[in-house]
Amino acid sequence: MVMVDGGRDAGHMSRQTALVTGANKGIGLEIARGLGLRGWSVGVGARSEAGRDEAVRKLQADGIDAFGVPLDVTDDASVTAAARVLDERGRLDALVNNAGTTGGPTQPATQLSIEVFRAAVETNVFGTVRVTNALLPLLRKSPHPRIVNMSSGVGSITLQQDPAAPTGPISAAYAPSKSMLNAVTVQYAKELEGSGVLVNVACPGFVSTAMNGFSGHRTPEQGAAIAIRLATLADDGPSGGFFHDDGTYPW
Repeated sequence: MVMVDGGRDAGHMSRQTALVTGANKGIGLEIARGLGLRGWSVGVGARSEAGRDEAVRKLQADGIDAFGVPLDVTDDASVTAAARVLDERGRLDALVNNAGTTGGPTQPATQLSIEVFRAAVETNVFGTVRVTNALLPLLRKSPHPRIVNMSSGVGSITLQQDPAAPTGPISAAYAPSKSMLNAVTVQYAKELEGSGVLVNVACPGFVSTAMNGFSGHRTPEQGAAIAIRLATLADDGPSGGFFHDDGTYPW
């Protein structure tokens, strides 16, 4: 029995369950697919009803127990409603905060609109905080709770200071928003230390998605791999780290 928008069912409650935000396409969809193929029940969080429903249909066609979660991470009421959907299903074991925005391809600091900066932080940082705090009470009930925040290599201040590092064009809104997300993740990890909740940051690499005009050299499946690994960490796994496929990433 598969329900598109929530609903309690004993079969679902026996499965590990994840919510992936921004999961209607790109990396988010592949994270949902990867967890689903591992036997997880997966919530597809997305603003677009049409995109969300289509993603659920695609995942269900692959035999995945997928369900839609209407979710705008910038809206308090929407996040509260999404938390209610997960609570009614009875469990949540992993939250992947994947929803994000770039604010545009180039963002010179001297010409940056405050509105563009605000929009990047509202989605990439405040949206993650809003969703995480709303779902933590349910996550804490899981025997193996995991939180994965999707960042970017451009969020690494170390690499931004290295002239030889491939950090792309100047990005005075998007890159700092990801740096802030990294810093906020560390604070969550410190606060939740010893609780069993493991919180980490994932760097998917330069993935070909609509956000970058499909200019990336990695596939969404490749970009999703690190998030799937962090969402399924063993209990003795790390917390408060920044990781990509080959190991730790520089802050």
